[in-house]
Amino acid sequence: MIQIFNNKTEKVGDDLKQNINRESKLHVAAGIFSIYGFESLKNELKKIYKLSFIFTDPTFIEFDKNSREQKQFQINSNVRQKAIGGTEFEINLKNELKGKAIARECKKWIEKKVVFKTNAGNKYIQPHITLINKDNNYAYMGISEFSSAGFGYEKDNSLLHQIIKTDDFATTKQYIQNFNEIWNDDKLLKDVTDEVASYIANLYKENSPEFIYYLTLYNIFDEFLEDISEDELANEKTGFKESTVWKKLYDFQRDAVLGIINKLERHNGCILADSVGLGKTFTALGVIKYYQERNRTVLVLCPKKLGDNWQTFLNNYEDNPLIKDRLNYDVLFHTDLSREKGQSNGVDLSRINWGNYDLVVIDESHNFRNNDPRKDRVTRYQKLLNDVMKAGVKTKLLMLSATPVNNRFTVTVHSPLIFYANIDEGAMPFLPSAIVSAIYFHGS
Repeated sequence: MIQIFNNKTEKVGDDLKQNINRESKLHVAAGIFSIYGFESLKNELKKIYKLSFIFTDPTFIEFDKNSREQKQFQINSNVRQKAIGGTEFEINLKNELKGKAIARECKKWIEKKVVFKTNAGNKYIQPHITLINKDNNYAYMGISEFSSAGFGYEKDNSLLHQIIKTDDFATTKQYIQNFNEIWNDDKLLKDVTDEVASYIANLYKENSPEFIYYLTLYNIFDEFLEDISEDELANEKTGFKESTVWKKLYDFQRDAVLGIINKLERHNGCILADSVGLGKTFTALGVIKYYQERNRTVLVLCPKKLGDNWQTFLNNYEDNPLIKDRLNYDVLFHTDLSREKGQSNGVDLSRINWGNYDLVVIDESHNFRNNDPRKDRVTRYQKLLNDVMKAGVKTKLLMLSATPVNNRFTVTVHSPLIFYANIDEGAMPFLPSAIVSAIYFHGS
């Protein structure tokens, strides 16, 4: 006999409850195991003789971290592991805050009744559940999750999902035989019972605040640290750490300099949005000194009223604290991007090669945000993008701003930038007309 469940009006969980008894054995092949799946059939599952569970996709398996091809497999594996504590469709159950008690009870049941194995390769295993009783057997095809949603007790995202049940002797016999063949093949499956039990134990374990803090940091920066290559780290052989500007920086500014260099090397763009008074100028000078030691040409674009500040560090002035560093960069003004001729700081704007700068530092960069195109003229943003960034050599861009506030959400997509920020309380990060491809918060 064949029976079909839609898991809405006819729920497969209800049918399992009716057919599970004290002599039952369960063969389960599914992508996900959830403690809430156990909870939904708890009374019946405690009666069974044994449950053999196969993760149809590799779960709790170490992947080669040096192989980029394995990264997607690792991400999916992590998703399946996290689903043990509740799937995306079991948020309501997780919000009831009963997870610890359920996890503790589920672990005790696993220790007595369950063995978990996982697919050790990439070969396909069909999801199904086979219920083996003394007098009759049942095969349920189409169940991909051992969860409350998989059993029909929570809504999932399926529009049409049919689970087929059969008690045909030949069919169920074939399912049992095929399951046992791969279950006993150590080359195809790996036993992960201890790993699953340990993971569930952590769901009800009391953790110290310090552990939660370190775990949070690990999950935030794990992939970031793995992806770092030597080429993206500041090369200390340049001697920039022996410079005067480096010695004058506070520790948080030094961290910012190294972080900015990493972002510039990886993404070619970075925004430093420290609060007023935290020394963005000196931090930027530390970055400039690094690229100067690597024989890179640098342009500083700033409002005209701040020009003297940047010029101070270039000249033989008594009040130049960085005179020993012999800094060398050009200083031009934001408005110079809109001029085709004339003089600015002794530079003939009609002859300047905008595309020859390796690094451009923009002070008060919020003046470039959400710059709408104009039909009658080229805007300073368009000039920056086309004549400085796209033309000539490959240019890196460092933007400085103490007021990263945006008053609208429209963004024109052009090129990736990075947000490296310590944002004032209450301030919103602004997006210039570019993608912010990563966010890294710099704490002072």
